[in-house]
Amino acid sequence: MTHIVAEPCIKCKYTDCVAVCPVDCFHEGKNFLVIDPEVCIDCGLCPPECPVNAIFAEEDLPEKWQDFTELNAKYTPDWPVIDSQKEPLPTADEFSKVDDKREMVDPDAWSE
Repeated sequence: MTHIVAEPCIKCKYTDCVAVCPVDCFHEGKNFLVIDPEVCIDCGLCPPECPVNAIFAEEDLPEKWQDFTELNAKYTPDWPVIDSQKEPLPTADEFSKVDDKREMVDPDAWSE
């Protein structure tokens, strides 16, 4: 089993979850994080750390976000691993209250 980052993370990208991950399974895109399903050990530490409730155990992922299982697996090979907490996006507070952000995922990798 694995955990999935879903739609609430888009344009927020809080990284509180990254700080508690014991296996560095998070990958960073420009405006979204994903979890590598091959690396996640299903420890359950990350969901309670997410301030926008964007992380779910695969079996608890809401039906409306089932396609995020595929998105997490799709982007992990191309996006770099993130292994330390960073500041959220400047849009985080504003977009934490926005629904239906799926089309806003930027597929490009983060580069500093």
